[in-house]
Amino acid sequence: MLITTATETAEQQKSDFLVDGQPYSSRDYIGITVKPGMPGYGTNIADKTGGKAVEPQAFLVMQPPHSVTQPHFHQTNQFQVIVAGGGAIGKVRTDPLTVQYAGANTPYGPINAEAKGISYFTLRQQRDSGAKYLPAQRDLLVRGQQRQEVGVKAHRAARDLPTESGAVQLETLIEPETDGLFVQFLALGPDTQTTLPDAGDGGGQYHLVATGSMLRDGAPLRQLSLEFASPDEGPIDIKSGPDGLGLLLLRFPKL
Repeated sequence: MLITTATETAEQQKSDFLVDGQPYSSRDYIGITVKPGMPGYGTNIADKTGGKAVEPQAFLVMQPPHSVTQPHFHQTNQFQVIVAGGGAIGKVRTDPLTVQYAGANTPYGPINAEAKGISYFTLRQQRDSGAKYLPAQRDLLVRGQQRQEVGVKAHRAARDLPTESGAVQLETLIEPETDGLFVQFLALGPDTQTTLPDAGDGGGQYHLVATGSMLRDGAPLRQLSLEFASPDEGPIDIKSGPDGLGLLLLRFPKL
């Protein structure tokens, strides 16, 4: 299964909502997400996520300037990728393209936005009902499963793509682990083809166009377009557009 969502499609799927009285916006990319204020938001979904089934859920959040998302956790594995603005997640400085991996039942935050706000993708391996805030929902937290990793190396690479056709540069943000967790930034020159690491080596993976463009079936996918490859998809070939491609590959652990 390979699910591809172009930026233009996601821009038509925008929604606005309030978080602690603060005006947030989001764009849905893959799957159906429950937003704050909707029925079922933040409810307990333990043992209701399909077990070993991969059910991808991806969206882009635009958090307003000087706002704060309070500490919370989710009941599924997820990546967050900062793509615009800046601020901090907990004590960690976050600028594009900072990547955070938070395993299920791993508290994190607060997320503090600076003067330009902060925008970030939330990329999930399985569906989730939304944030479980602390300390109010501490009773839902399963202890002993906490796992958090941050990759912050790709800032310069996202700006400096190779100019030669055929050039491929790789930068590891989160080192590959035995269960498949892995994050890599690929910088391709113009009109360049390469094969991505196998999604089956983990529990599926996302491909995020960070800069430039990627061709899929001959059509260009521009910046902030997104794909999800399920573990059974096998090796995936990609090709950059005429302006090159900066791609983030984010692979989940095996379920």
